[in-house]
Amino acid sequence: MNTKYKDLIEQTFDFPQKEFNRTNSDLFFHNIDLIQLVEDYGTPLKFTYLPKISENITLAKKWFNRAIKKLGYKGNYHYSYCTKSSHFKYVLEEALKNDIHIETSSAFDIDIVKSLKKEGKLNEDAYVLCNGFKREQYITNIIDLINGDHKNCIVIIDNYEELNLILKSTKNKFKVGIRIASEEEPKFEFYTSRLGIGYKNIVSFYNREIKNNSQVELKMLHFFINTGIKDNAYYWNELLKCITLYIELKKICPTLDSLNIGGGFPIKNSLAFAFDYEYMIEEIIHQIQTACDEAKVEVPDIFTEFGSFTVGESGGAIYEVLYQKKQNDRERWNIINSSFITTLPDSWAINKRFIMLPINKWDKEYERVLLGGLTCDSDDYYNSEQHINAIYLPIYEKDKPLYIGFFNTGAYQESIGGFGGLQHCLIPHPKHILIDKNKKGEITTKIFKDQQKSKELLSILGYEK
Repeated sequence: MNTKYKDLIEQTFDFPQKEFNRTNSDLFFHNIDLIQLVEDYGTPLKFTYLPKISENITLAKKWFNRAIKKLGYKGNYHYSYCTKSSHFKYVLEEALKNDIHIETSSAFDIDIVKSLKKEGKLNEDAYVLCNGFKREQYITNIIDLINGDHKNCIVIIDNYEELNLILKSTKNKFKVGIRIASEEEPKFEFYTSRLGIGYKNIVSFYNREIKNNSQVELKMLHFFINTGIKDNAYYWNELLKCITLYIELKKICPTLDSLNIGGGFPIKNSLAFAFDYEYMIEEIIHQIQTACDEAKVEVPDIFTEFGSFTVGESGGAIYEVLYQKKQNDRERWNIINSSFITTLPDSWAINKRFIMLPINKWDKEYERVLLGGLTCDSDDYYNSEQHINAIYLPIYEKDKPLYIGFFNTGAYQESIGGFGGLQHCLIPHPKHILIDKNKKGEITTKIFKDQQKSKELLSILGYEK
């Protein structure tokens, strides 16, 4: 009988896959021996595989440029990284190796931009797209960029007051974009996004506030929907409305030459994941081109702001199953040596799925289990794995440790979880390592941050000075 865990996976999915394979009973990720990582660094363990960041950027650029060439599209493509997905320096430095641009969302983001420019990591020609609701300090920091002659700083106007706040603070000329307040899917609890300005009000806003002001140049129309880029009627309908508005504005605003379609490319959350990126890109460009040609206006340059797509698939977490609790005849709880609330907050906050696989013991029989964290909180569990809403793992053996990995966790988890700060029930944040390749193509590893110590948490709480 085929009752081993490897049989379950190989009969259920197309396996091995590009990033996953196994040698005997152990799992490899991008040819990285994960059980060796466990032996070298222990668990719980977070890791970031840096080459995956550049790989995804290169793929997206290739897809867009291939579609542009195929369709004879006259505009250019610009890849921007949405920094809120992960602000870490190692992420930005890896991403910026690929001649990309930056999208910011808060005041401190601009401080990161200044630091990158000072170190020569971000060049003077790079676009800095200043998005989000802008409070006083954010405006001040944006003005620093404008007055510092960063010519490709584009302020994405989110509401009616922001433009005047900037005009009051600088005499220099500057570029702006306008964010569209898109209509959300019917299932949402609200009808229109709280971000941006409504479709019907943008042309009148331009005519009233920008058209006759020689200090301001409208360069970009910004479009983003919360559910991301999906091949469904809702997405195509919203995109068409955006293109129609771009055409209307372009006819009265010669400086408008860019359409920002935001982010929202999905990332792999299952071994059965399937998304036709190339089809979606070609269709988006085709729709923009067709509408502009029919209206006899120049097609725009296309900007994207990919965050999760850039960094998400570079991250992972490894835990040890400490103990199995048999609560009744059907429920077996495997307790990990960390917390889902603190290390994978999206898994319980928004029921986000990640790829979950055992690191070892693939040659053992499997059982159906539930996964629980260390905190004394009933929400500290994971039950969103893709095997028909159940989790199957190699059988638990007290004297033979079982290690499990969660993959493609690189976006948002550290910032939402409060990296370096207090953690729920004072469960320490795991050790974090960076995985890279040297010039010879050999895997290298180094510690970015050790596991939190009691003294760090006590200091935050005021017990230590």
